[in-house]
Amino acid sequence: MSIFTPTNQIRLTNVAVVRMKKGGKRFEIACYKNKVMSWRSKVEKDLDEVLQTDSVFTNVSKGQVAKKEDLIKCFKTDNQVEICKEILAKGELQVSEKERQTQLESMFKDIATIVSDKCINPKTKRPYPVSMIEKSMKEVHFSVKPSKSTKQQGSS
Repeated sequence: MSIFTPTNQIRLTNVAVVRMKKGGKRFEIACYKNKVMSWRSKVEKDLDEVLQTDSVFTNVSKGQVAKKEDLIKCFKTDNQVEICKEILAKGELQVSEKERQTQLESMFKDIATIVSDKCINPKTKRPYPVSMIEKSMKEVHFSVKPSKSTKQQGSS
């Protein structure tokens, strides 16, 4: 018994999908999770370090590569590198539920720390502990807004 395995198949691991809709079609690129943010904050300059492959897909998980005609129609070019740069800059990064939850918890703690630094107990003339601020924030059902900075949310 022999098992057929395609030799030209590329397995992508540690993949982050950056997705963008343009011209009524969806385009995706496969990137390294930790490098997308570095690229956007101008820390990472080498595109090869960010992209897993410089192909533009219609569906990364299924391996469906975008048609050349669609790329020309929507991006006015078929230069894959230029299109990847545009998707990296303007597209939305897909993150898992766990990553999102971790980020929100981290922001919640940062906001509580900022509030704690600004508030002083009038009776004791000492700052409120961060744990007390966190507990109070939970009691009032404070919700973190991921689109705003922690500094903005902690100061208002």
